[in-house]
Formats: sequence, structure tokens, C-alpha cells
Amino acid sequence: MIGVQNSAQALKIFFLSLAGLFITGVTLAQTTGTAITLGGKTIHTVGKLPAVGTAAKEVTLTGIDLKDNTLADYKGKYVIMNIFPSVNTGVCSKSVRKFNEDAAGLTNTAVLCISKDLPFAQKAFCGAEGIKNVVMLSDFRTDFGNSYGVQIADGPMKGLLSRAVIVVNPEGKIVYEQQVPEIGQEPDYAAALAAIK
Repeated sequence: MIGVQNSAQALKIFFLSLAGLFITGVTLAQTTGTAITLGGKTIHTVGKLPAVGTAAKEVTLTGIDLKDNTLADYKGKYVIMNIFPSVNTGVCSKSVRKFNEDAAGLTNTAVLCISKDLPFAQKAFCGAEGIKNVVMLSDFRTDFGNSYGVQIADGPMKGLLSRAVIVVNPEGKIVYEQQVPEIGQEPDYAAALAAIK
């Protein structure tokens, strides 16, 4: 009887806590995601980046040729994931250009530039900009944003990917991660590149 009362009390506390979240307007993403800013205003991601030292989760993304690309396609190489909201914005396009420039001098490394942009837009951007050293990949029909904790959960960019960088070593382990704290800031290119040396 005492065990049933304790369970009932614990269940009551749980539901009251959950109700408190809804009453105050706090979403589950705000309690489990990462707080970042957009123009100085706080927004949240749906989760947190996978931790350094953990195995990179398998993902399937769409290339500019509309074919599936998986992380396994790059097994045995370092992989730099340059994740961003849209290639059609200034900072995002700048990050693609910078990683494209840096990738030209890297060996045994693939740079994957990942956004929710349609492959057609990514292909047009690469053609116009002469981008040839990175792989443009779209999350428009997969769950990458949720599985890697980078999908934006609220605010005007809800549904797009946050700005982040993840580096995976040839053994498939994450050796570097950065969730950029302000969408309008560039990632730390030097730190990402240092992780592969």
C-alpha cells in the first residue's frame, strides 16, 4: 500500500512539473536543447551536439545529384561537417567558401556542407561560386537535424539547422564539435582544422 502511495505521489509531482512547463510557455526543447542566439535574441535547438569521444551516428543526406550520401561513404577519412541554416545567407555562404578553400590543402579529409537547402539551390550556388572541394548535402528529406541536435526548435528560423561544426576521425569517433552560440557568427575554422592534424 505504501509503495502504491509513493508511486502515485511521484506521478503527481511529474505531471505537475510538466504542467508547469506548459503554463510558463517553456518547451521541452528549451529544457533539453541548446540555447543559442539569433540577432541577440535567444532561440533553442532540439538537442545538444553529440559529445567528443562518442561514435558519430550514421546519417543519410541528399547530394546535389539527388543521390543518397551516408557517413559510411567517407569511412577511413576525417570528416568535417559544416552545418548551417541556408547557403543563401551571407555567413553561411562565407563558411562554405572558407571550408572550400581550406579543403583544397587537406588530405584524407571530406568536408560536408549540410543545410536544409534543396539540392538544386546548393548546386546553383556551387556552380556560381566555383565550389569544388566540398560536398554539398541537404537534410530536406531526412532527420539529421534531430538526430544531431542541430535543428532549430523555435523563433523565426524554426525548422532550419543551427550553425555548428563536427569533426569525425577515420575511426568514426567525434574529435571536435562546436555549436556556434550566435547564428550570425562564423565557426572557429582554425579549431576545426586543428582537430584533423
